[in-house]
Amino acid sequence: MNPRLLDLGDGALTLEFGDRIDADLNARVIAARDALAAMLLDGISDLVPTWRSLTVHFDPLRIDRNALSAQLLQAAQAMPQESALATRWRIPVSFGGESGPDLAQVAQATGRSEADVVDAICATELRVFLIGFLPGFPYLGELPAWMHLPRRSTPRTAVPANSLAIAGAQAAIYPWQSPGGWHLLGQTPVRLFDVSDAARPALLAPGDSVRFTAVDPHEFRRLATAVAAGECGRDDWLAP
Repeated sequence: MNPRLLDLGDGALTLEFGDRIDADLNARVIAARDALAAMLLDGISDLVPTWRSLTVHFDPLRIDRNALSAQLLQAAQAMPQESALATRWRIPVSFGGESGPDLAQVAQATGRSEADVVDAICATELRVFLIGFLPGFPYLGELPAWMHLPRRSTPRTAVPANSLAIAGAQAAIYPWQSPGGWHLLGQTPVRLFDVSDAARPALLAPGDSVRFTAVDPHEFRRLATAVAAGECGRDDWLAP
C-alpha cells in the first residue's frame, strides 16, 4: 500500500506504511524517521517508530499541520538504507538454568538441543524494530523460522528484570520485573533503561541491531556487580 497519513488529535500524525509485521516495512519506517530528523523541523517533540508506522508528535502552535503533512509524505519516499542513527550492540547473556528456565522446553519443542538454540540466537543479528510495552523494552527480530513458538499457555505473573525471551518471530528483553508470557532463555546484566540519562534513557533504539554473546554464570555475576557499581557504561556493550 502507498503511505497514508492518519490524524491523532491536534498534536500528532501517523505515517502508515502497511498492515503487517514485516522487516521491509520497518526499514521504510526507519528511513522516514531519519529523513524527517534530518529536516531539523522546529516544533516536533517526538518521533515514534513501530513495526509499520511512524507517529510524529508536534506543537501545532509552532509548526503548520499542512506543511508538516507534506514533509511527512516527502520523508516517506526515502529509500531504506543503513541508518546513520543506528548503533550495533553486543549484549552478554547467561543462558539456561535459573536465568533461562524455559530453554529446555524451547529445545524440546523445536526438536533441537539447548546448545543449538543458544548458538542460533547468538548467531543471528537481530534488528530493534520498536520500543514498547515497558520503558526500554525492545522488540527484536526476526528469529530463525524453526524458533517461532506461540506464547506460553500460562503467563508468569513476574518475569525477572533483564530476562531474554522469545515468542513468535521475535525476541525481547524485559528491562523491569513484569508479568509476561514469553519463553525465557536467559538473563543479561546490561541495564536497558537508565532514568539518569536524560538524553537517551533507553539503551536500544529502533533501527539498532543486537547480537547476543553467551557467558557463564560466573562472568554474568561479575558483569552484574560491575554494572551495579557503575563500572560499566553503555559504551561497554558497543559491538566491535
